[in-house]
Amino acid sequence: MPLNHIDRPRVRHAGVGSFRFVDLFAGIGGLRLAFEQIGGQCVFASEWNRFSRETYRANFDSGAHDLAGDVTGVAEGRIPEHDVLLAGFPCQPFSIAGVSKKNSLKRPHGFACDAQGTLFFDVVRILRFHRPRAFLLENVKHLLSHDQGRTFGVIRRTLAEELRYDVRWRVIDARGFVPQHRERLFIAGFRDDCDFSLEALDLPDPTRGPRLATVLHPEDGTESPESPFTDEHGRVSEKYTLSDGLWRYLQQYKERHRQQGNGFGFNLVGPEGISRTLSARYHKDGSEILVRRDEGNPRRLTPRECARLMGFDEPGSPSRWIIPVSDSQAYRQFGNSVVVPAVAAVARHMEPWITGDGG
Repeated sequence: MPLNHIDRPRVRHAGVGSFRFVDLFAGIGGLRLAFEQIGGQCVFASEWNRFSRETYRANFDSGAHDLAGDVTGVAEGRIPEHDVLLAGFPCQPFSIAGVSKKNSLKRPHGFACDAQGTLFFDVVRILRFHRPRAFLLENVKHLLSHDQGRTFGVIRRTLAEELRYDVRWRVIDARGFVPQHRERLFIAGFRDDCDFSLEALDLPDPTRGPRLATVLHPEDGTESPESPFTDEHGRVSEKYTLSDGLWRYLQQYKERHRQQGNGFGFNLVGPEGISRTLSARYHKDGSEILVRRDEGNPRRLTPRECARLMGFDEPGSPSRWIIPVSDSQAYRQFGNSVVVPAVAAVARHMEPWITGDGG
């Protein structure tokens, strides 16, 4: 279906599903979208960031359930009974960038970080109280190796030995689903012993995955204009093109590092390419994903293109993800989120064991 047939945005309404789930550390709702696709009904959500909450409310009918703020202040009994717990618990204390920053500031990280590291234990206390049939947790790949594997060891032992869940995990690259190299750790658990295996999940061949052209604005008149991302002719707004000064700086920065023998610097990609991982810092200079142009300086992705790159939007879809926040906030939100079709594949793989039809 041509892009110009996309309808006006619509809020996704909660209905009665085949199972009930909660969405903790929800961000803008990527995990929720995936589990709604297999018939789940969200009965509770929590997200502390006010801008993410704004986007979440714009896209979901939260009137049917609580949208709590900081889950650390929510008593377990306030959370409704549920079959599945979803949580993209904060990854900053475990990510490479987060650890490097905290080391430079001589601040603790991982479970020693009072600000975020112990938020995993809010997941634990809710699992312990409600004992849902299953859970799915998402985090950065680096969580596996953080503190020489000791951090993940604490997580695994807590879930498997203390809470007695049958736990499986796998690093999944979303490249087979979207034109982006993005590796994330998924940890699935079931209350009852079962033969579930994440390794058995059949993933699409990443070498045959979509290319960046599938998410870029076509700029040929086939897409309806969408201000402020495109002009009245459907061409990407000039504000996304790098200034001469920023483009010169990025080239000089890359050249300095090339002379030092490393690969730091910008990444220039065309329509037939695959992007690097979209990060929350993309709003700063866009250097990890710069779109090559036939003439002039390269440009950043627009927030709409980021929505497509993360699987929140599909060209030709009957609905469009609502982006009610500034570009800077939108870039942060998508950079911190999950690739929806990758999570949806995990959700479909889990479904028989969630509904009781598993082997």
